[in-house]
Amino acid sequence: MTKSAAGRLAAKVPGTGRRAQYSASTRRALVDVAEQLFTEHGYAGTSLDAIVAGAEVTKGALYHHFSGKQALFEAVFEKVEGAGSQQTQEALRGDGDPWERAMAGLRAFLAVVRQPSYSRIVVQDGPSVLGHERWREHEERSTFSNVVEIVRAVLAAGAWQVDEEMEQTFARIFFGAMSSAGTSVSTSTDADTEAERVELAIGFILSGLRTLSEQGAELPDLTATS
Repeated sequence: MTKSAAGRLAAKVPGTGRRAQYSASTRRALVDVAEQLFTEHGYAGTSLDAIVAGAEVTKGALYHHFSGKQALFEAVFEKVEGAGSQQTQEALRGDGDPWERAMAGLRAFLAVVRQPSYSRIVVQDGPSVLGHERWREHEERSTFSNVVEIVRAVLAAGAWQVDEEMEQTFARIFFGAMSSAGTSVSTSTDADTEAERVELAIGFILSGLRTLSEQGAELPDLTATS
């Protein structure tokens, strides 16, 4: 008799009780199989029967971990989005030139949105399955935090003194651009070419800010216009 997918995973999880291992591995198997099927067929084209068959578990086991298909999708969404955010964060690490790190973060983000699982699950199906408000909450916890890190670094490079409210304004402007760019690239019939266009456009904006920084330009005093 062959072991199920969950059973094979359980055998690889050390340091926990057998029942806990099997429960954790069952959940992981369901999420992994669901990720593959949601990527290939989309949310609407994937059935729970196909998922439990792929994970080699019963439907009862699925309902032990998830209330239904949407709850399972959200678990897959969090896994895929979290991995993508981590890849972008890694590109932002280091103490090098903040402008170069900003471009590295942009390139990493554009690579992430071209990944089939991220493109289908996070960008294309996420808003309709989770609802736009909940999808936006997820996006703000991941992508927005990366954008804030970029904005803080480049504003500091320019020695511009901005308060938290102004920093958030800059971040939301760039966040809107990144979010729109992600959708544009993910849904394009030529994602690689579209990614090149996005990198050129946002890179051009960043180069303008860098020039202003190097020239010692000052931000207008908001209080003077109030």
